[in-house]
Amino acid sequence: MGRYLRKRIIISVVILFVILLVLFLLMQLMPGSPFNDAKLSDEQVASLKESYGLDQPVIVQFFRYIGKMLKGDLGVSYSIAPNTPITTLLVNRFPVTLRIGFYSLILGTAAGLVLGLITAFFRSRAIKVIFNLVTLLGIAVPSYLFAIFFSWVLGYKWNVFPLLYDFRSPAYSSVMPILAMSLSVMAVVGQFTRSEAEDVIKSDYVQLAKCTGMKSSTIMTKYILRNSLIPVITVIASLLVSLLTGSLVIEKMFAVPGIGGLLTEAISSNDYSVVIALSFVYSALYIVVMLILDILYCIVDPRVRLGGKPS
Repeated sequence: MGRYLRKRIIISVVILFVILLVLFLLMQLMPGSPFNDAKLSDEQVASLKESYGLDQPVIVQFFRYIGKMLKGDLGVSYSIAPNTPITTLLVNRFPVTLRIGFYSLILGTAAGLVLGLITAFFRSRAIKVIFNLVTLLGIAVPSYLFAIFFSWVLGYKWNVFPLLYDFRSPAYSSVMPILAMSLSVMAVVGQFTRSEAEDVIKSDYVQLAKCTGMKSSTIMTKYILRNSLIPVITVIASLLVSLLTGSLVIEKMFAVPGIGGLLTEAISSNDYSVVIALSFVYSALYIVVMLILDILYCIVDPRVRLGGKPS
């Protein structure tokens, strides 16, 4: 187990290094400049580039950036909030995005597990029709359309929740974004759960448990749920990252002060340092989640062996 984790960590560090290098190269190819203000003269732009070290060769900038990053310094913003440390921007915004994404994942996963297990266990035609309709809508309809629907019904018509994010009541004003983002999670998790649960129900050990008179609730939790979790864990890990990276439109619609809006603003204003830092954070988050996923495999199913050897 220890050797496997060390190997995965080394591979992850190499991947992050390559990602960071590619980001630097892509930013150099991007048209425009962080200093596109028409009021700035060519001499002033050149002075700004020199003060930020942007007049140096790309490879010099790259390794200088890595040196600062190892010290916890992600640089400063060039145009969005000039000279403001990016870590400060992240500290203020990332918890909001993480909270909304996390609760969307929890709500969608719980609802998807329940729907999938009920549909697989109770082979009712009516339940299957409802399940197929709900999951089809959750997968086919984009989250922003659900957000528009909830805004019109819950926010405008019924006036239950605020239309825009309110700092005075963050939990209350996060309900509609969470609902809008959780529906796609529910649909995907429900489909995976139903498919796996139906295979598990047909297995010999579940049929034997039914013949021995074991309670349905025990069979559901001890056999069906546990053995259906492995593929579900895989999709949950991917959904977590996609929720954090795909919440840009939802954050804009509800004026949520998260990193999605920050990234959009950084791209539109050519604030390279912010774009690189946020892209790197997203990449690191994805790699960490996938590493945790491998560990969860071993916890859920003892038959899984790391590296083909007993752990």
